[in-house]
Amino acid sequence: MISRIDLRGNTLPEGGALRDLLPRAEFDVEAALEKVRPICEDVHHRGTAALIEYAQKFDGVELKQVRVPIEALKTALDELDPAVRAALEESIRRARIVHRNQRRTEHTTQVVPGGTVTEKWVPVERVGLYAPGGRSVYPSSVVMNVVPAQEAGVESIALASPPQADFGGLPHPTILAACALLGVDEVYAVGGAQAVAMFAYGTTGPDGCPPANMVTGPGNIWVAAAKRYFTGRIGIDTEAGPTEIAVLADSTADPVHVAADLISQAEHDPLAAAVLVTDSAELAAAVEQELEPQVAATKHVEDRIKPALAGRQSAIVLVDSLEDGLKVVDAYGAEHLEIQTADAAAWAARVRNAGAIFVGPWSPVSLGDYCAGSNHVLPTGGCACHSSGLSVQSFLRGIHIVDYTRDALAEVTHHVVTLAEAEDLPAHGAALKARFGWKVPQA
Repeated sequence: MISRIDLRGNTLPEGGALRDLLPRAEFDVEAALEKVRPICEDVHHRGTAALIEYAQKFDGVELKQVRVPIEALKTALDELDPAVRAALEESIRRARIVHRNQRRTEHTTQVVPGGTVTEKWVPVERVGLYAPGGRSVYPSSVVMNVVPAQEAGVESIALASPPQADFGGLPHPTILAACALLGVDEVYAVGGAQAVAMFAYGTTGPDGCPPANMVTGPGNIWVAAAKRYFTGRIGIDTEAGPTEIAVLADSTADPVHVAADLISQAEHDPLAAAVLVTDSAELAAAVEQELEPQVAATKHVEDRIKPALAGRQSAIVLVDSLEDGLKVVDAYGAEHLEIQTADAAAWAARVRNAGAIFVGPWSPVSLGDYCAGSNHVLPTGGCACHSSGLSVQSFLRGIHIVDYTRDALAEVTHHVVTLAEAEDLPAHGAALKARFGWKVPQA
């Protein structure tokens, strides 16, 4: 059901050589880019008409408009299962606690007497958020995108989610209910690359969507390719690929827990990655044995879980020691990393590369997906070695404000002139000399 990679008995290679030994899903955004390009440009030129046409082509629904009526949001919330509503409210409450503490404050540094640099944090003006709606419905992604944007102070928030034939061309009602709970009333029944294009270019008319400064939220490869296509025109969070879990475990880990956590990620998608890194051959065997009955007892077995576990992106990786295991998980840079070892907190503190780290047997990834308070929009495909998950900071821009007096400028002018001339940019220095009668003030 799941393959093994045995790295025992040899010195582990460094850097890219080690990464090349580890499992990873094929996710060719560059190839997808050529297919989404004409879709994005069609939306640019034809606007809402193109969006309606693609809803028929890709989602099998006939739409008269793409903007979701506010009444539909209210109805979805009124009809929401009370238990689901309570769970969403608790998820929102916990997410707000964590993200509110991320907000940065303005800070002024006096560099020299009379010379200050202030860094202020300004939210982007408008963001477009994407909530997937393919194999599963993700109201949790609505929470994880909207809450940090709101806590950052973003004034204008719009959300897009694919239209659903089963719900009269509207996005899934639980998505709509989550939007209503969060106070987001600008919602569009648009999916895929065309949703990103709508936010990037904007559309006009009574059903129009003003362009956004930034687009965030997970999606399929077409959404990722559209984000790449518009990078530079709009800000993006990340080109999210298939979801991943890595578990670093030793002989103290419970194989029932480990198997359950691997399966929990595999049920997302046939390309989802489930990786166990362990120095215990006994644990590896026990987890393999435990997978069979747990998989048989759950849902989405043939279309998602079995292909995901059997795919090239999933494996049990055997290492000589936890020190080697730490090197492996750092090289892998998992979206979600669980530490199920003795003294798990100490090992977790040494991890450098992970989207989010889950410490010990009572902090599973599923908790982070919904109600830990952390954000589940995280870097995939090894991008955790250079990127962070979605947060309040994602929606803020740091702006430096430079304020020098005449005397403070005079004191440093000779250095500026020297550096300008060293770079063969004499006009830079002249811009300062002009302020002092074309003479360089004495230091």
